[in-house]
Amino acid sequence: MAWNETCKSWQSVEDGLEKYYLSIFYGIEFIVGILGNSAVVFGYLFCLKNWNSSNIYLFNLSISDLAFLCTLPMLMRSYAQGKWTYGNVLCISNRYVLHANLYTSILFLTFISIDRYMLMKYPFREHFLQKKAFAILISLAIWGLVTLELLPILPHINPIIDANGTICTDYASSGDPNNSLIYSLCLTFLGFLIPLFVMCFFSVKIALFLKQRRRQLATALPLEKPLTLVIMAVVIFSVIFTPYHIMRNVRIASRRATWKQTPCSKAIINSLYIMTRPLAFLNSVINPVFYFLMGDHFREMLMNKLRHHFKILTSFRR
Repeated sequence: MAWNETCKSWQSVEDGLEKYYLSIFYGIEFIVGILGNSAVVFGYLFCLKNWNSSNIYLFNLSISDLAFLCTLPMLMRSYAQGKWTYGNVLCISNRYVLHANLYTSILFLTFISIDRYMLMKYPFREHFLQKKAFAILISLAIWGLVTLELLPILPHINPIIDANGTICTDYASSGDPNNSLIYSLCLTFLGFLIPLFVMCFFSVKIALFLKQRRRQLATALPLEKPLTLVIMAVVIFSVIFTPYHIMRNVRIASRRATWKQTPCSKAIINSLYIMTRPLAFLNSVINPVFYFLMGDHFREMLMNKLRHHFKILTSFRR
C-alpha cells in the first residue's frame, strides 16, 4: 500500500512538473531573456562601431538566444493546457530551434574561450584567428555544423494525437528509443563533451599563462577578467548542461523494451528529466552577463546610448 501511494505521488509530481514547472520556468526565462538579449543586440547594432572577433561570436550567440526565446510562448501555452494547437510543422521546428540554440551556444562559448586566450597571446590581434573575417567564417560554420548535427533529430520528433488533441512531445519522449539513444549519445559526445574538453583545455592554458606572466613581472595584470569569464563559462557549461544530457539519455534508455521497470520508476526518471530541461536552457538568460563583462567598454557605450535616448524622449514629452 505504501509503495502504491508513493508511486501515485511520483506520477502526480510528473504531471505537475510538466504542467506548472515547465510553463512557469519557461515564462521566467522568456521575460528575463528577451530583455537581456534585446538590450545586447541593440547595443551591438547601435553602439559598437569597431567590431572584433569576440563581438561577432557574442552577437551570434544573442541571435541564437533570441530565436529560442521566441519559441517559448508556444511551449508555455502547450504545457499549461496539456495539448499542442499549432500544428505538426511548428512542433518539429520548435524542437529544432530549441536544440539548435543549445548546441550553437555551446560552440560559440567555446570559441569565445579560444579568443580570450588568443587575445592574451597576441594582444594586438595580429593573429589570423583574431581577424573579423575568420570569426565570420567560423560563425557561419557553426550554424552549418549544428544544422547538420540536428537533421537526424527531425524524424524522431513525432507529435502524438489522442482524444484530448495533439501533444508535441520532446525529443527524448518520442520516436524509436533504440535509434534515438544511439543518436543522442553521438550528439552528447560531439555537441557537448568535445566542446567542453576544448573549453577546459583553454581555461587551463589561460590560467598557466597568467601564472607565468605574474612570475615574470611580479605584478598583478589586468588579465583576470578573461580568466574569470572562461571559468564562468566552464562552470555554467558543466552545471547547466551536464544534468540535461545525462537525464536525456537515461530517459531514452528507460523507454527501451530491454529495460524492464515499473511505472513508478518511469515516472521518477521522467520527473528528473523534466527538471533538467529548463535548467539547460537557462544559458539564454545567463549569456547576456558575458556581454557586460567582456570589456571593450560595451557596458558604458550601451548605458550612454540608453541615457541619450531617455533624455530625448523626456524632452520630447515636455
